[in-house]
This record gives sequence, C-alpha cells and structure tokens, in this order.
Amino acid sequence: MKERTINTSGLLLIGLGALALLHTTILPALGWDFGLWRLWPLLVGAAGLGLVAAPFAFPDNRGLKALFIPGMPVLMVGALLLWGSLFTAWGVWATFWPMIVLSLAFGFFLTAVFMRNIWLMIPAIIIGMNGLVFQFCALTNWWEAWSVLWTIEPLSVGLALLVASSGHRRGLLTAGTILVAIAGIGFTLMSLVLSGWVSILGSAILILVGLALLLRGRGGHFAPKEKLYQA
Repeated sequence: MKERTINTSGLLLIGLGALALLHTTILPALGWDFGLWRLWPLLVGAAGLGLVAAPFAFPDNRGLKALFIPGMPVLMVGALLLWGSLFTAWGVWATFWPMIVLSLAFGFFLTAVFMRNIWLMIPAIIIGMNGLVFQFCALTNWWEAWSVLWTIEPLSVGLALLVASSGHRRGLLTAGTILVAIAGIGFTLMSLVLSGWVSILGSAILILVGLALLLRGRGGHFAPKEKLYQA
C-alpha cells in the first residue's frame, strides 16, 4: 500500500511538472499562448480516469469493476470539455454529445467482461445501439430518419436477449427472436411506405442485421461465461 501511494504521488508530481513546462516553455515556443485555466477540464478527465483505473489498480476487488459504468462517461465528458476549452469550439457538444451515450454503453460492456456477467451485456447493447443512431443523426442532421429508426428499440432489446440467451435459455431465445422479427417487419413496412434515402437506409439495416444473425449462428454456442472469457 505504501509503495502504491509513493508511485501515485510520483505520477502526480510528474504530471504537474509536465503541465508547468507545457505552459511556460513548449506552447509559447510554438506560438500558442493561452491561459493555463483552459486546461480545467483535465480535472474532470482525471476524475473519470481515476474511476476507470480503479478496477486495474485493485483487480481482486470485484465491486470496483462496476466503476467502468460511471467512469467512461465522465472521461468522455472531460474529453469534450477539453476540446471545447482549448479550441473555443463549444459547438462540439451539438455534434458529439451522443459519444457520452456510447461511452456509457462501453462502460457496461467493460463491466460485463471484467465481472464475467452476461446480463450486463443487455444494457450495453440497448444503450449502444441508441447511441449509434443518435450519433448518426447528429453527424448528418437527418433526424427524420427516426421514421424508420424507431424500430431500433425492439431490435436492440431483441439482440440483447439473444446474446443473453446464448442458445441455452429457451425463454430468452424465443422472446429475442420475436422482438427481432417485429423490428424486421417494422423496417420492411417503413421501407415500403417511405421513399428516397430513408427506404434505402431501412433496407441496408435489414441486410446488416441479417448478416449479423447469420454470423452469430455460425459462431457456435457457448455458455454465458464462456462467451465473456473468449472476448
């Protein structure tokens, strides 16, 4: 414990020294002079990094592995704040706020892997798929795509249940299959009713989901823990 405290203190001092050197020498030499106060988002990032690092620092403490869930979003918030502060580009939030949703999903995924808990993959998949759709719409400004993409909700739940079933839990397998089928029917109907690029998007998603299910079927059946060990 004493050695770990000494190492942490040493790393903190190195970081402070590097910041001071960056502010007083390196950045002015490059002609980029700004107040050190612009680096305040590093405090937020440090808090997130501390949460994410805790499971690695104390690997025997199973409960700390859940800190990935709050740690990843805090880390992402710190990164977006730092970008906006350094470049005075606060408009980054209008485009990349869904990255916080995706980082939350990634936090659930890491917790599921490190805790060997397949059930945590359910929120990881549901939140992750919604985050991807939000990011797509934020980048393209095609929010009207929700006329087709609303079916991502039953699809994400269905895929999550299929992953959790691992081919061994018939109830989850049946429920997941039904939800995926409902989503597929919804995509098909929306693609037929609507026209233009929206219908093309719906058709492409149907094809991608079908390919994903085929690949999953060819991957064999594993128990929930076996899947996570292989990951």
